[in-house]
Order: sequence, then C-alpha cells, then structure tokens
Amino acid sequence: MAPRITPDERAKRMLRGPVLLRQTDTQQESTYDQRLLELTADHDWLHADPWRVLRIQSEFVTGFDALAGIPPAVTVFGSARIKEDHPYYELGCAVGRKLAEADYAVITGGGPGLMEAGNRGACEAGGLSIGLGIELPHEQGMNDYVDLGLNFRYFFARKTMFLKYSQAFVCLPGGMGTLDELFEVLCMVQTGKVTHFPIVLMGCEYWGGMVAWLKDRLVDEGMIDEKDLDLFLCTDSVDEAVAHIVKAHSEITKTLRERLLNHEDARRASRWVAR
Repeated sequence: MAPRITPDERAKRMLRGPVLLRQTDTQQESTYDQRLLELTADHDWLHADPWRVLRIQSEFVTGFDALAGIPPAVTVFGSARIKEDHPYYELGCAVGRKLAEADYAVITGGGPGLMEAGNRGACEAGGLSIGLGIELPHEQGMNDYVDLGLNFRYFFARKTMFLKYSQAFVCLPGGMGTLDELFEVLCMVQTGKVTHFPIVLMGCEYWGGMVAWLKDRLVDEGMIDEKDLDLFLCTDSVDEAVAHIVKAHSEITKTLRERLLNHEDARRASRWVAR
C-alpha cells in the first residue's frame, strides 16, 4: 500500500464559482453570491428551458476558461469504489506519478477511489493534478489531491473537457462510468472526430475478457474492423503505458507540425499564383 502523505496544510483550497483552486495570497474582492444578491431577481424563470441553455453554455465557458492554459495532459479514468488498501489503488498512484514525471498534467473525474489515486500520484510527484467532478445523487465531492477542480452539472459538458484538453487516455479498472468514458473516447477516435490519441487499458486480467469479446464477437461478425483493436493498448506495465503515450504524442506532434508547414507552403504558393 502506498504511504499516506496528506496534502500540505498551507495548500488550502478555495472555490471560485464552480472552480476549485489551491489558495494563493491573492484574494477575490467579492463572491458570485455577493454580486448576485445586490440585485433583486425574479426566479420564476430558473426552471425554463432557455435558462437551462444558458446554464449549459456557462459550463462550457467556465471549463474553457479554467483549462485553456494547462500543459499537455492525460486523463485517467477508473472506479470510484476502490479503497486505498486495494492493489488497483497503488496502480493508480503509480500511473499518476509516472505521467507527472513525464511532464503531463493528470486529469481525473475528481472523485474518490481510482480517481483519487491518479490525482494523488500526480500531486505527490509535483505535477498538476486536475479534477473534473460531476453532480450525482450520491455526492462524492472533490478528493484532497486536486490542484485545479471544476464541478459540472451535465455529463456531456464534462466529457467535452476530457476530450478537448487530453492528449491521451488511461483506463484503470472501473464500472459503468469507466466503460462509458472508454467507449466514448474509442468511438470518437474510430470515427475520426478527434485526433488518434493513445488509449491505454491498465490491467490485462481485468480487461482481457472484454478485449476477447471485441475480437471474437465484434470483429468476427463484422461490427468493427480488426484494425480497430489497434486503437488501444492493454498492458500491466506502467512504464510501457507511459512510453506508449510519449511516443504516440511525439508522432502526433510531428504530423501536426508537417501539416502546418504544408499548409503554410500552400498558402505561400497561392499568393505567388495570385500575383
């Protein structure tokens, strides 16, 4: 079991609207509540659909604003139900730690269990630890190892932030939520809606049955192509997982750079023809 290292008491956290931040010496002059309550308001419109649209919009704006400046990041998915004394928890800590040592920020769902483990590993290694929480009937709260945290009302807004700000995805063992997140990413990559970011399944024994089903059922019956199995790596090695991500990220960066150069060459050529 990983040694228990509690966050520094001086690293206090504060909520700024829906955003959770490590507290600094700079304090905000007023809160959202103070600015709201200075004006009288009619709240009959709160439950109307037009307001829901604005609320959804606000979640996107808040997420984009809070995450726009983060370094290259990897999202780590995993079960909220795993306790600290479980081997999967140590695996999650190791994943977060190795990713931080490779200069990636680590993004999780911000909750307990394996989400906490990923954040903890990154935090203890001195990396940026990010949590994107979600409001649920059984409120989980943000774990203590999050440096930058946001709470979302809507799953689709939260999923957009995972996809938009991650260069890779690691799936630790998990349940329905983890499977939903995994297949959302696989679908987006397979259909070309996002860049072919690396996807890693940690734990060959845990994921082996699902991988076999994908091959023996979906591939054999023509539901997916055999090459779709190459969209992810299944491994027990944290070092292999991180090396796979670093290599894939390097290749993606090289390809994007070449595209930009080719685009610039084409733009210059079109200018020359126009003359």
